[in-house]
This record gives sequence, C-alpha cells and structure tokens, in this order.
Amino acid sequence: MGTLPVRKDIPPWVKAPEDLKDPEVLQVQTQLLEALFGPAGSRIPYIEQVSKVMLELKVLESSDLTEVVVYGSYLHKLRARWMLQSMAEWHRQRQERGMLKLEDAMKALELGPWMK
Repeated sequence: MGTLPVRKDIPPWVKAPEDLKDPEVLQVQTQLLEALFGPAGSRIPYIEQVSKVMLELKVLESSDLTEVVVYGSYLHKLRARWMLQSMAEWHRQRQERGMLKLEDAMKALELGPWMK
C-alpha cells in the first residue's frame, strides 16, 4: 500500500480523551492492507464513519505486519476489531485458495513423460 496516511484530526464521533485511552490493537499482514482499506487507504474514512471509530496504521519494523490501532468507545472498538479480523481472514483464505488453484493448474500443465 505504499505510504500510510498520517492522522491529522480526530473524527467527531470519537470522544477525546476517554476514547483515546485504551485502544484495541491488531496486527494485519501488510500485503492485505490494500484489500482491506483500498488503494492508499481510501476506504479508511468510510470504515471509521460506519464503525464510529478512529483507525491508525503503524508499520512494524523488520516484519511483514502492520498494527491497526482502533480508538473509540469499548463496544465500537470490539465491533471494529472483529470486523477487521474477519475481513483479513476472508482475504487470507481467498488468497490461499487462489494459490491452490494456481498450483493445481501448474500441475495440470506439467508435461507427461511421453512429451519430454
């Protein structure tokens, strides 16, 4: 996803400072970020508005993971975390199925001993 967007404001549905105290943190494979949040994080504002949370992305050094920090009320944070984890798992499984299909197709294309 290239560079991560920088947070400049707090959405009106997040109450400072109480909603900013104890964020939910989850780790997502960096390669799934674009599938979850769109190109250059274009879907983040929509996800925040619908979920009534504020999201912050932090790339972890020497890892292929990115931390997604979720701020908001307790129930909104839990719901957003569950939704993001479910979406990440769905994309991961979809990617895995695609790799298995590719592997099967490559095996099907292998030349038999009579064609070598």
